[in-house]
Amino acid sequence: MKDDCCTPKGDYDLAVIGAGSAGFSAAITAVEGGKRVALIGHGTIGGTCVNVGCVPSKTMIRAAEAMHGAKAARRFPGLSGDSQVTDWAALIGAKDDLVASLRQKKYAELLPEYDGVTYVDEGPARLVDGGVEVGGRRIAAPRVIVATGGRPAVPDIPGIADVPTLDSTSLMELERLPESLIFLGGGYIGVELAQMMARMGVRVTIVCRSRLLPRTEPEVSEALTEVLREEGLTILDGVRYEAAREVDDGALLSVTRNGTVRELTADHLVLTTGRAPNTEGLGLAEMGVETDARGTIRVGDDMATTRPGIYAAGDVADRDQFVYMAAYGAKLAARNAVLDGAERYDNAAMPWVVFTDPQVAGVGLTEADARDAGHDVKTSVLDLDNVPRALAARDTRGRIKLVADAQTDRLLGGVIMAPEGADSVQTLAMALKFGMTTKALGETIFPYLTTVEGLKLAAQTFDMDVAKLSCCAG
Repeated sequence: MKDDCCTPKGDYDLAVIGAGSAGFSAAITAVEGGKRVALIGHGTIGGTCVNVGCVPSKTMIRAAEAMHGAKAARRFPGLSGDSQVTDWAALIGAKDDLVASLRQKKYAELLPEYDGVTYVDEGPARLVDGGVEVGGRRIAAPRVIVATGGRPAVPDIPGIADVPTLDSTSLMELERLPESLIFLGGGYIGVELAQMMARMGVRVTIVCRSRLLPRTEPEVSEALTEVLREEGLTILDGVRYEAAREVDDGALLSVTRNGTVRELTADHLVLTTGRAPNTEGLGLAEMGVETDARGTIRVGDDMATTRPGIYAAGDVADRDQFVYMAAYGAKLAARNAVLDGAERYDNAAMPWVVFTDPQVAGVGLTEADARDAGHDVKTSVLDLDNVPRALAARDTRGRIKLVADAQTDRLLGGVIMAPEGADSVQTLAMALKFGMTTKALGETIFPYLTTVEGLKLAAQTFDMDVAKLSCCAG
């Protein structure tokens, strides 16, 4: 890792604040274009994804899936199985080892490979005229990219500060497995972690203001809710949070649902009601960098802020909150900032995944979004009991919905909820990217007994009853 001895003489072309996925993407892009970059740590190297987000959560979710898979073997006649957590500390330790390994290999050890990058890890940074101030010294750079990421948000509920709470980070650092948890929020972080902990043997309740995965299709939200309830989770949607207080070394949450007040108790409340940007102390207002009410930095399609020469990318900016989109936005920011680029942020064919089981994955517009955009909409909804792969696996939990323009037949979006939905959605993303129609997708050859074949069947459902097709006859 570089230190002051490696600092080149003179100013930098670009200063990047934040050494997570977005920060590294911006720095590497600029250096590969021949520029000199100061990469300022402003937190743990590697950022959210590798340290407390994607990597630790997905390995724990896979562990829970392995447990559930043993128990689910009984869906096949003649089979039975069981599993349990025998050493929670060992599981957490293995997760921590994986995080440390990837942080070293994918971040720290990459720095010496790029001579044009100087890594500065001297504490929090602050924007100043002509560059960045960090550790009591000024780093001069005509262009700056802010990529300081985000953190779990704390909901505004009376008494919440006085009860035992966890967030997506501290949940996976528990020294012992709790008996009960209440998850606040039904977004993707909440449903992923709630199902994972329930499969580990914890009694889990999810409470949310609207419904699970409120930004996706209601038919899919309904199907996921049914799956989680069948696994033993309690789902209370459409609630209003009233207050929280500590009781018997645990937490009590008071909510109102359908006009009735309910009091729920658990060892901890898990706060998964969204994320907040890390913008405090950066001096944004003094520099004329505009933020929204939550403190998120407003950027244009070129990733530029309202202050000339200052850009932002990743979870700190008002763009998609996915690690791959953070890296994508940061690459655009670097090209536009110091490589004479004129590129625009484009998420029209951006796939997204929720790592529940079944997985929920989608791309493009929902039916509601398409109607709001002025399209004459047609839709197709197909349950997985119409997909041969699901029948062979004796696992028909899931649903596919496609959205298309009724006039042109062009696909506008879709969601697939299936055990292998995450690995199937990219086919739909490519279909949208290249402007395919439902007819063209339905006529495309797909391999038999695959989950992705469900997209073909869903496309055919616009015009026919696929239940009347013989195997492979589509």
